[in-house]
Amino acid sequence: MTNTPALPDVNREWHLLSRPVGWPKPEDFALVEAPMPTPGEGQVLVRNLYVSVDPYMRGRMSDAKSYVAPFELGKVMQGGAVGEVVASNAEGISAGDHVLHFFGWREYAAVDAENAVKVDPQAAPLSTYLGVLGMPGLTAYAGLLRTAAFKEGDVVFVSGAAGAVGSQVGQTAKLKGASRVIGSAGSDAKVKLLVEEYGFDAAFNYKDGPVSEQLRAAAPDGIDVYFDNVGGDHLEAAIGSLNQGGRIAICGMISRYNDTEPAPGPRNLVRLLQTRSRMEGFLVSDHEDLQPQFVREVGPWVASGALKYRETVVEGIENNLEAFLGILRGDNTGKMIVKL
Repeated sequence: MTNTPALPDVNREWHLLSRPVGWPKPEDFALVEAPMPTPGEGQVLVRNLYVSVDPYMRGRMSDAKSYVAPFELGKVMQGGAVGEVVASNAEGISAGDHVLHFFGWREYAAVDAENAVKVDPQAAPLSTYLGVLGMPGLTAYAGLLRTAAFKEGDVVFVSGAAGAVGSQVGQTAKLKGASRVIGSAGSDAKVKLLVEEYGFDAAFNYKDGPVSEQLRAAAPDGIDVYFDNVGGDHLEAAIGSLNQGGRIAICGMISRYNDTEPAPGPRNLVRLLQTRSRMEGFLVSDHEDLQPQFVREVGPWVASGALKYRETVVEGIENNLEAFLGILRGDNTGKMIVKL
């Protein structure tokens, strides 16, 4: 085992104490002091430098049946993280290496080497491996190109377009030859960002009026692809604007995550029949085979500035929960990241 530098006596980590009903409350969580983990055989000890908070984590706080196991009560939560290896009991990874793994919401983590992916801080800033070059980036890439079967000339509508996934969907569509890209966001500043920095052809603030009316104004000839991060009125509006052979990729429905009662479904599903369209949900974990292609294509776009990204960085593990709640409120522009 490689030499371990002086480490703190305790490891701070976030635990889920109770399952939130509706909006999560601070009393549902606790920042606790736990023993410092010791890496076993085949493991590395990682000092987390950046941790990710993402909307899907709200689902894991519930015990409802879903595509991933719920967080356990009284146990440390999980999430994407990038950190520096401070001790190694595994071949192929040494102290001083930087790795991407899935044991965030804590300062230090003992990680099986097979679950740690080495990343290069010289090739791109470490935080980007949680965002534009990480899981959100691959989500955008797979959802647009595979699930929505994007093709050159398509008109694309993206909801939640100023977020980490949505902003990358819109830019990828433009770089791939979309004829028009429209985005929705929750503030005038974000709308301006979409058009002036990310190159969307049109964008609107969904708080300014009915989404269906604003979408029709922005896409008078209809849309071919809808990338859904929001659900609710956005989904209904998109279905109403679909052209023949339209495709909808369901990535997330953040407007529904804190509902305590079932939300009414779109009232115009008959249009899927009328337009011979399809709607398909997807999980990024089903498309990991695209990772090498994604990095080969998107990495140079990021390096050259052809694909732009924003990050909202919150400092300190003590603010991890507030950063997560900020995601649900829409406080972030681009990827929300906590810097430890």
